[in-house]
This record gives sequence, C-alpha cells and structure tokens, in this order.
Amino acid sequence: MPEGPEIRRAADTIEQALKNKTVQDIYFAFPHLKGYEDLLTGAIVSRVDTKGKAMLIRFDNGYTIYSHNQLYGKWYVRKSYNYPKTNRQLRLALHNDRKSAILYSASDIEVLRDEEVPEHPFISKVGPDLLSEKVTADDLIDQMKDKQFRNRKWAILLLDQGFVAGIGNYLRSEIMFTSGIHPSLRPIDCPRDQLEKAAESIIHLMKQSYETGGITNDLELANKLKSQGVERSRYRHWVFNREGASCFICGSEIKKTVAASRRLYFCPVCQKSP
Repeated sequence: MPEGPEIRRAADTIEQALKNKTVQDIYFAFPHLKGYEDLLTGAIVSRVDTKGKAMLIRFDNGYTIYSHNQLYGKWYVRKSYNYPKTNRQLRLALHNDRKSAILYSASDIEVLRDEEVPEHPFISKVGPDLLSEKVTADDLIDQMKDKQFRNRKWAILLLDQGFVAGIGNYLRSEIMFTSGIHPSLRPIDCPRDQLEKAAESIIHLMKQSYETGGITNDLELANKLKSQGVERSRYRHWVFNREGASCFICGSEIKKTVAASRRLYFCPVCQKSP
C-alpha cells in the first residue's frame, strides 16, 4: 500500500496536470457516481489535497472527489486520452485539453460537497498530516501523551491513521529504529527525550521520504552505497526489508518480527529491550 509520502507525490503530479484547467471530460466506473460526470464536466480543478493516504481533488463548483488507493490503486498522469497498457481496472479518469489523470484498481471513490469533506468517515477520524498541514514536534508529543494513544504499543500505534496520517509499514520500522524504540514499548514507557526523538523522527522521515521518493536512510550513506553499486533495496532504508543484514549503526543483525499482522524490522542493539 502506498504511504503518505507516495500519495502526496502523486497528488503533486496530478495537481500539476489539472490545476486551474477545465475538465473537458470525466469518467466514473461505478454506476452510483455516473450522475456526477455531467456535474463536474466543465468545472475547473482548484487544487489537490491529501489527508494521509486519501486524496482530495477540489473543484471550483464546490465539489470534491475523494479517493483512497487502498492496497491496489494506482494513479497515472498521461497526455490527454493516452491510456496506459495495463490489466488493471479503470475506475476514474479526468481529462483536459492536454493531460489526463487516470486512477486504476481503487474501489474507495466518492464525490462530496466541500462542506461534507470534514465529516467523511475517514477524514473525520484521521490524525494530523505532516505533508499538508503545519504540525510541530510538540503537537505530536501531545498526541503521544493523549489517553487514546499513550498505552498502545508503538508497533500498533504507528499504523493507526488516527494517530498520525500517512504512516505505513516501512515508515513504522524506520521511525522506531531512528527513535531507539523497541517493538514492545508504548509511549507511556518512554521518557520525554525519547518522545521528542520520536516526534522529530516522524517529521523528518515523512518529509525526507516525500522529497526523495521513499529513501529513509541517511542520505549521505545512501548516496555512498549507491555509488558503490549497491541495489536500491539495500540502501533505501535503515532496517525495513533488511532482515539478516548488518545494522548501519552498530553492525548487529537486523531482525524481523510481525506486529499488527505486518512485518516489522528492528535492530536488537540500537532498539534495546526494556
């Protein structure tokens, strides 16, 4: 599943193709959305927002298309009506005189009035989005100390979109590693300085992943390894997907476990058990 940084990058590309341009044609695959095709044809795209893993395409006539890629959704931006060759199922297409934004395989698509967006079941419950909102380390520490979150294990909490929007599986492992957090710990178990470190890691890694297309490792180290011919999958992350490899910090063997039914990677030395 694409995480927040990937959705924000996709939104940037879509916004560049559609913003301030008139929609000349629109296609919805789902019958219950067909009635919106005439309503949105001729409207102008005003901007493209994100809220975690959800995308919001805003129009000047007061409507918004909400979409969530879930596991299999994928956006393409192409020259107008130049559809890609794919076995995926077409779900949504927006065309102007130069570009088309095309969504395949996603099933979670809705059209909402702008005033309905904040009340949407996903939007109303999702936490702060670091890539589209101003969020400080203190804001995140307040989240960590909230009674709704403080007693939950980090390995579960970081995947909860109500805690922080857009964190997925690779970011979870990377945030815990760079914060020195063992998989068994909860926010309530951590001293203030470790909460500060976790907040800073969340902000830093979300933004770095967005800016670099998914690299969460130290950039100087990643560039050095890349220049040595190391495969991207081996230098992209600190620990994620590196089971059995040596920790870049201490040299210990990276371990893999399962939390919330999803794989989690950690260094047993840098993330010491309490």
